[in-house]
Amino acid sequence: MKRQLILEDGTVFVGKAFGADVEKNGEVVFTTAMTGYQEILSDPSYCGQIVTLTYPLIGNYGINRDDFETIRPAIHGLIVRELCEHPSNFRNEQTVDAYLKEKNIPGLEGIDTRKLTRIIRQYGTLKGRLCSMEANIDEVVNELRITSFFTDHVKRVSTRDAYPSPGRGYRVVLVDFGMKHGILRELNKRDCDVIVVPYNTTAEEILRLNPDGIMLSNGPGDPKDVVEGIEMIKGVLGKIPLFGICLGHQLFGLAGGGNTSKLKFGHRGSNHPVKDVKTGKVAITSQNHGYAVEMDSLEGTELEVTHVALNDGTVEGLKHKTLPAFTVQYHPEASAGPEDANYLFDEFLQMITNFKKEGEELCQNA
Repeated sequence: MKRQLILEDGTVFVGKAFGADVEKNGEVVFTTAMTGYQEILSDPSYCGQIVTLTYPLIGNYGINRDDFETIRPAIHGLIVRELCEHPSNFRNEQTVDAYLKEKNIPGLEGIDTRKLTRIIRQYGTLKGRLCSMEANIDEVVNELRITSFFTDHVKRVSTRDAYPSPGRGYRVVLVDFGMKHGILRELNKRDCDVIVVPYNTTAEEILRLNPDGIMLSNGPGDPKDVVEGIEMIKGVLGKIPLFGICLGHQLFGLAGGGNTSKLKFGHRGSNHPVKDVKTGKVAITSQNHGYAVEMDSLEGTELEVTHVALNDGTVEGLKHKTLPAFTVQYHPEASAGPEDANYLFDEFLQMITNFKKEGEELCQNA
């Protein structure tokens, strides 16, 4: 069975349908990751997006139970050059096709993914629709051009209720803006006593949990839509050590007086070089974001740039000049990707230790 991808600029790609037999709109993006398609499929940061995988062969190691980044995927579609129908891996439990059918996600195979990627790179991300061959192209294009997609991305993917992930170490409140499970795994690995809370949890509610640290997760969409998160960060800043990732980084930038803007086609992949401004060391990182903190907007604020992207010079890390808080735009938990930046979780815990020690010293000297 054939299926077509219709873009808002009138471009049409026709290929083989796989996955669920449904039609879906989405923002068409691409990722350059060569592995990790299961993590991409289940990453909440892809909420509402139709994802093109630039690596040509997808599905050769199947789908397994261990590599999911969320239980409920939020991706709106998957586009590949060639789909493997017979995976070969000792962990394989089902095919990508079977998984997409199970999760009601449409897929498209066999189109020129290189051409599609070049269109996105030239014109920026475009709205598109995966639909049947019977769909009227002109009508779809007109609908895409006048349709505004939803803005409540974070609300759609965040947990509705707080829940614990117990440990015997520091208590960390993890604010779920669309959390990848890899972040929770890294905190659990360090025996943190984690409490995961919804995106709209207030500063007062978080402080009542008496945390030792606060983690701001990744997530989808425009950070300016998450007003609750920005206000919460303002309320906890300086009171509790804070570490933010991806969307959490962008919200921290906004809360500190900076500004964010949409990138032309975003950073999505597992091989993005990022430079530590202080040491000059370069890390290869996993990234998935469509927005960035504007460098110029940080002038006159208390925020300092700690990392920059070598590909385009955008802000990849921030820290507060006087308060215990830092963030990164990339994913130190990887999932999937390199683990060059995994040490940042240890730095977060060390920051908590230092903060508590300073507090104890102040009490003794009072």
